Amino acid sequence: MRDRMREFVSERDWDQFHTPKNLAMGLAIETAELMEHVQWVGSESSRGVTDDPEVMQEIREELADCLSYIVAFANSLDIDLSAAYFEKITKNEKKYPAAEYRGRYK
Repeated sequence: MRDRMREFVSERDWDQFHTPKNLAMGLAIETAELMEHVQWVGSESSRGVTDDPEVMQEIREELADCLSYIVAFANSLDIDLSAAYFEKITKNEKKYPAAEYRGRYK
């Protein structure tokens, strides 16, 4: 994904615009667009979006946009997303032991 994003950005000469600030703002905008699909429904009702193929396609595209911004942001700062993810999930496993937090968020 990182290489494909680099290629996509390079072909369009967008490196000049892909600053961490701009990419973080773009990600925030895309996540807001994702939230629009579940904004006015209850938490449990939000699971029902899977019943509408058109809405699901829109959600897929918004998620892809979010992921694209994340990958571009990582590229702009030369962050290995895979390594960052595994470091963070390991840290969270220690912070939130399953035996203590199973079924709880606090």
